[in-house]
Amino acid sequence: MARKLNAELWDKMHYLFRDFNDRMVHVELRYDYEIDIEALKTVLICFFEKAPVLHSSFTDNRISPYWTVKDYKINDVLTVKEVSEENLDQEINDFLVQYIPPDADIQMKVAVFNHSGKSVLCIVENHMCMDGGDLKYFMKSLCKNYSDFVENGISPVDLRTGTRSYESVYEDFSSGEKRLAKNLYKNVNSKDDHGFPFTPNSIKDKSFIAKRKIPASKFDAIRLSGKKHGATINDMILTAYFYSLYELAGFDKRDGFSISCAVDLRRHIKDNSDQGVTNHTAWMQCRVPEQGDNIFETLNYVVHSSNQFKEDRFVGLHGLPLLSFGYKILPLAASEEVIKIGYANPLLAMSNIGVLEVDKLALAGNEPTDGFMSGAVKYKPFALLSVTSVRKELTLSMCVRGNEIDKEIVEKFFDLMVKNIDLLSE
Repeated sequence: MARKLNAELWDKMHYLFRDFNDRMVHVELRYDYEIDIEALKTVLICFFEKAPVLHSSFTDNRISPYWTVKDYKINDVLTVKEVSEENLDQEINDFLVQYIPPDADIQMKVAVFNHSGKSVLCIVENHMCMDGGDLKYFMKSLCKNYSDFVENGISPVDLRTGTRSYESVYEDFSSGEKRLAKNLYKNVNSKDDHGFPFTPNSIKDKSFIAKRKIPASKFDAIRLSGKKHGATINDMILTAYFYSLYELAGFDKRDGFSISCAVDLRRHIKDNSDQGVTNHTAWMQCRVPEQGDNIFETLNYVVHSSNQFKEDRFVGLHGLPLLSFGYKILPLAASEEVIKIGYANPLLAMSNIGVLEVDKLALAGNEPTDGFMSGAVKYKPFALLSVTSVRKELTLSMCVRGNEIDKEIVEKFFDLMVKNIDLLSE
């Protein structure tokens, strides 16, 4: 009899997001080193056995969905290809923009593109299985296990296993705190009709990933300027996002609007050693009441809004009990319709995935020379800005299903982001 796994709350929520994005999470790491393919296959096989959701098929029976664990072949997971320098970027892009259906037998695809004695490691996985936080953990564990296996012959089985339940976020609260947290039914996010100025949807639209680098030489200036204003790096980037949208979309300077920011709910979990790979990401809504007279006034608004959330003991947990209640008492089909009424998917969002630590992503002593991680391909009019850094070099990325004009709009947005980050750094 086929083995079945529970469809957890966040699995169901990301399945609901099928109307808004493709749910894929993307990773690219570049090495001046040629990866040992047989060793990588061994690590991937061990990890897939430790995390069976990665080789499971999601069943939407409209009542109570579930995962069914499937047999697989490692060559269905891993693609290895020798490519020329001139075709490298196109091969990477074609791989990264692929879509994995939830009912597929495998929920993660891996590729190694070899070129001139170097390798690029790329991964695409279904957000229903794990979020950016656990994908970062997965990547670090993969690299460590690969290194231990290649250098010392140690079996690559060191990957966390355990619960994937959202309820882990409550485990370290006192009984009183837990009671309060589980009664936060109200969703603190409000609807906002300010959006990214994309072209209208078209059946001819195709997925693309746009990126822009902020040089490492600017990182310390951004950080130090932020410190003077009581702002974090995240606040600085978010301020540039707000200010750039006022300029790009032509919003009335007197209008306020919101950008939703990803919140890692693992902040509420003291020890995650008994956690399997899963989702623990929610959203907080940062709002500015107006553009302000200059970008530093906008920054003050952002810092004030962000600090309100940081002071909240239960940040990210508002509305979670309502989602749980909806999924528990109603069949999936009905609960989705009810949740859509009360849940407003944000038109504008940012996910600061954070630092990609090169020492922890080294393969047999070879650190990545570059890389990035990005969230899902959004369907217009929704937009997500993802941010990662490698050796203080920031990568801004947006994954969009659009056309050539949309690409030009995103590039113009990145131009404005660079300009406004420079202004904030003065």
